Amino acid sequence: MSISAKELSKLLNLSEAAISMALNNKTGVSTATRKLVIETARKHGYDFTKLRGKNTGDIYGSICFVIYKKSGAVVTDTPFFSSLAEGISNGCKYRHYTLSISYIYDDDNLDEQVNLLKTSGYSGIILLATEMNMQSLSHFSEFPLPLLILDAYFDYLQYNFVLINNKQGAFLAADYLIKKVRSQPGYLKSSYSISNFEERADGFYKAIRKHGMSTSRSIVHRLAPSQDGAYEDMKVIINTGEELASCYFADHDLIALGAMKAFTEAGYKIPDDISIVGFDNLPVCKHASTPLTTIDVPKQYMGETAAKRLIQIIEGEASFPLKIELITSIKVRKSVRFQDKLHSF
Repeated sequence: MSISAKELSKLLNLSEAAISMALNNKTGVSTATRKLVIETARKHGYDFTKLRGKNTGDIYGSICFVIYKKSGAVVTDTPFFSSLAEGISNGCKYRHYTLSISYIYDDDNLDEQVNLLKTSGYSGIILLATEMNMQSLSHFSEFPLPLLILDAYFDYLQYNFVLINNKQGAFLAADYLIKKVRSQPGYLKSSYSISNFEERADGFYKAIRKHGMSTSRSIVHRLAPSQDGAYEDMKVIINTGEELASCYFADHDLIALGAMKAFTEAGYKIPDDISIVGFDNLPVCKHASTPLTTIDVPKQYMGETAAKRLIQIIEGEASFPLKIELITSIKVRKSVRFQDKLHSF
C-alpha cells in the first residue's frame, strides 16, 4: 500500500505544507529537504501520478536556461540557439515547469552572477556551456541547485551533460567528401577554439586516416567563426596565393558560407571547382546561392532532452550522472560535386 503525504509528514517529522512544497518542487524548502522527501516517498511507494492531471495549469517548478558568454566570438543569437531554447521550453511545458532565460558574462563579476543564481528560487539550471572551459565551470563547483551542462562535455566532472556527437558529425562530413569528390579534403577551421570545434577536428582527421591519407597533407585555413569574418579571412588567403583544396569541411555553417562567398568572388565555382560541407544546418544554408550540404543537428530535440533530463534530476528520478550524446546526420544539397575518377592523394 502506498504512503500518503500525511503519513510522510509524520514519518519525517515535517509539516504537511513542507511535504507538499517538496513533492511539487515549489520554493519554501531546502534542496536537502526536497531530496529527503522525494527519496522517502519513492522508498515507501508514494503515487507521484497524483501530482499531475488534476489541473493542467498547475506549475511544479521553474527552470532557468543560463547562457554563458565569454568573448562574443561564438554568437548566441543564431537560429541554433533559438531552436535550443524552443526545445527547452517545450520540455518544460510538458512537465509543467516554467522557463526563464538568463545571461551570465565571463568578467570580474562572474562569482556575483553565479551567487545570484544560487538564491534565485529556481528548481534547476540548464547551463549553455558552449564557450566554457574547466576554469570557468569551476565557478559552479559548489552550486546547490540541480545543474545540467548543455552543448559541452568535460571529462572527470560529475555532472549531467547533453550534447551532440561532434566527432561523429565531422567524420560523416569528411567521409562524404572523400567518397563523392574522391580527393583529400581541406579543413576550414575556426580560429577561435572551443571544445566542440576540437572534437570536430578529431572526427575530421579520423576520416582522413580511415581512407589511408596522411593528415599532414590536409590543407587547413583558420577562419573567424562568423560569416563576415570568414569571408574577410578567406579573401586574404586567396589573395596571398596560398594553396587551395578541391573540397573542404568547415567547423560551422557560417564559416562555410563566408568562405563560399570569397571563393565565388575570386572566380571559383561551387561545387565545380571547390566543394564544401558545413556543420549545424542553419536555415540560411538552403537559401545560399549554392545551397550548402551540411551536418544536421537535432537542435530542438537536444533542448527538449536537456529539459526532461533536468526535471528527472529535480524530481529524484535520476540516480547517476549521464552523458547524453545525440547523433547527427548529413543534409545533402548542392555544394558538393560528384567525381567519378580518383584524385591522387
